[in-house]
Formats: sequence, C-alpha cells, structure tokens
Amino acid sequence: MQPNSSLARALTLVRDLRERCPWDRAQTRETLRPYLVEETMELDHALGEGDPPAIRDELGDVLLNIAFQLVIAEERGEFSETDVADALEHKMQRRHPHLFHLGPPEPWEQLKRRERGAGPARRTLDGLPPALPQLLMAYRLQQRAASVGFDWPDAAGPAAKVREELAEVEQEAADAADAAHLADEIGDLLFAVVNLARKLGVQPHTALDRANRKFRERFDAVERLAVERGIEVHTAGLELLDGLWDEVKRAGGTAPPGRST
Repeated sequence: MQPNSSLARALTLVRDLRERCPWDRAQTRETLRPYLVEETMELDHALGEGDPPAIRDELGDVLLNIAFQLVIAEERGEFSETDVADALEHKMQRRHPHLFHLGPPEPWEQLKRRERGAGPARRTLDGLPPALPQLLMAYRLQQRAASVGFDWPDAAGPAAKVREELAEVEQEAADAADAAHLADEIGDLLFAVVNLARKLGVQPHTALDRANRKFRERFDAVERLAVERGIEVHTAGLELLDGLWDEVKRAGGTAPPGRST
C-alpha cells in the first residue's frame, strides 16, 4: 500500500488516536459495531438523497470505522490491510473468471454457492446474516431459492401471487380473523410483492425508499397548503385532505399557489 494513499492516511490517523486518546484506545470490535451500523445507514440515506457533500462525509465516517477494525486486527496480530486487499482481489477474480482468463462467466448465485461450500450439510439458504433488514432478507431468500431453479420463468407468476395474497388478506379482514393470522397473511403479501419486484429487476429497498420520500414530500406539501388556507389538518377529515393531496399531486409534489380562506 502506498504510504500516502487514502487508506494509509486513515490507518495512520487511527493508530495515532489509539495512542493518544483514552476513548479511542478503549474501543473494541464490539463497542464499534453500533457505530458502523449507524454510519452505514447514514451513508445509505445520503445516497438516497443524492447529496454529494453528504455522501463524501458519510463515506469518510464509514472509512474511519473500517480503519478502526483494521488497526484492531493489526494490534491482535490477526491480519493486515494487505491481507484484506489480497482476499478481496482473489474473491473478485473468482467471481469474474472471464475477466481474468480463469474460465467462462458463471451466474452470480452459482459462484456464491460454490464459495459457501457444497455437501449435504450445506443448505441453499444457509449463511444469510440474521440481522439483515427484513425487506432485504426476503429479497435474498428469493435470490437463493432462484439459484437452484425454484423460481417463476417471468413476472406473470409473482404478479398472480400478489393478487392471490391480497385476496386472502381481504378475506381474512372481512372475516375478522385474529391479529396473528391476519399478520401472517399480510406477511405473505409483502413477500409476494418483493418477489414481483425481483422478477422485474427492481430493488425493493430502493423502491420503498423512493415511495417513502415521495409520500413525505407530498404530505408536507399538503400541510403547507392547509396552513395557507387556514385548514386544521387534525380536524379536516379525509375528504378535504384527499382533495389537497390531489392538488399537490397535480402540481408535481409541491403545494400549488393558494390563498388563505
């Protein structure tokens, strides 16, 4: 690694901090885990916002966490940053054999399955991190199952499954089913929607994030418009709020010019 590379500078910084700052010196792998999760989520948010300065800053925070983990491993004599880079290079070469003259291209999940190991004790769904967000967990479970051929040939199957699961939810709700049973049916519906997204080549996490942002922007605009017109949103009722929503939607998500009543 070049002595003035970005990673080298980050490692030098962390080594210095651990020598001179009691808080940094006291950090362990376990104490740093929550910060890594938090910084990763903040980076994900910045990416969703498309804000380059925020992305830059959050990448720096993630880099700091990575540097901390590398320095801790170095202190324990376990591995170095070079070992990590070597392992990464070898993994990418295995996953892109056609780019490194190591063989023909292979489907991604087939490569991943070989890396995870074979044998009767190794199952297709083994190895997924249990802490994955549930939306991503559903997506990855479906990917794994599809890698061994358990998949519809196109999006028509998942679309029909969504309609089927929705009908079951509606039936359970109409029958006043117990809460646990209704929750099961809604879970099946959500799982089916994730599968439809996967077959259409859409990342459900990204799609839901965009929907959340759109709803937040439009509802904020509804509240601004209500204030302009002297409407109290807490007592306005669905019909009036829905009318404001339609106005905002026609205006492209921002409150249209209005006047106070």
